[in-house]
Amino acid sequence: MRQAEQVTFGGSGLDRAAQLRDDAAGLADLWQGMDSRILLIWRGKPLCRIPGEDEGTLSVPAALAWVMSGHPLVSNLAADAVFLGRCESGLARFAVDISAWQPDNLDDTALGGFVDVSEQQHPDLPSDTGFAELRRIMAHLSREEAELAATARAVFGWHQSHGYCAKCGAKSDMAQAGWQRICPSCGAAHFPRTDPVVIMLITHGDAVLVGRSPGWPEGMYSLLAGFVEPGETLEAAVRRETDEETGIKVGAVSYLSSQPWPFPMSLMFGCAGEALTRDIDIDPNEIEDAIWVSRQDMMTVFEGVHPEIRKPRNGAIAHFLLQNWLADTLD
Repeated sequence: MRQAEQVTFGGSGLDRAAQLRDDAAGLADLWQGMDSRILLIWRGKPLCRIPGEDEGTLSVPAALAWVMSGHPLVSNLAADAVFLGRCESGLARFAVDISAWQPDNLDDTALGGFVDVSEQQHPDLPSDTGFAELRRIMAHLSREEAELAATARAVFGWHQSHGYCAKCGAKSDMAQAGWQRICPSCGAAHFPRTDPVVIMLITHGDAVLVGRSPGWPEGMYSLLAGFVEPGETLEAAVRRETDEETGIKVGAVSYLSSQPWPFPMSLMFGCAGEALTRDIDIDPNEIEDAIWVSRQDMMTVFEGVHPEIRKPRNGAIAHFLLQNWLADTLD
């Protein structure tokens, strides 16, 4: 697929400079250097520049906000920072998690919604910055900043859920600039986890198969998806997941594109599959509904005028694959 790396979070050209992760002195110099910038993360939300009322109609943050290593919020946190790499301009990028901060009058109900539109502003940061949910802003960021934010969110999510050694149970320590955890008790090394997920563009003739999960907003449908099991190929996972969820048998399967999906730490493998039948028999334990949508109807979905189906979320690989299917640019 020629446009494969144009998917959100992919293909920015970020130099992760992995050779520096064991270079403590070199990283210290980078951290203190005038060319370094640090991204703050709070509960998975990156710090962003919040557009003001005089900046037009755009109400979604379209750029990350960065601080320097001398800022009081990070000046003593070099040991807890994740080294993200060097951006195209050569600037070193780090990330620091400040989730221990408790905002005043925090509304936890807003954080748990399907779409979190709340923004938290720290009193020690500029008034035009705030923490925003990455899923809400991902399609508005540059390709480089989207990859940096996704990387930071995924790595800190892994640290949060893997703070103890899986071998002996002792508390482990961050190492390799955030890209490893070492157990001081048994010496076991642990590395960031990535869960493979297949997401399937299943077609039959001029129609595509979409489904919805319980609890989704009314009218929201997307491509079917599921985790790859141990010992399973991507092709086998596509056929198994489609059959389990909808009873549809799939023949030929091909790979299209991938997307890092840091919610919390997945890698989505976009695949195309040719259905052998249109007879749907859903498993209610898997999904709530599944339907075939014609190409013409999907065009009205993307135009936002379909009477029953909402437009897919921009930035997600489902939107990317469907958009390319409609444009006949999957090859």
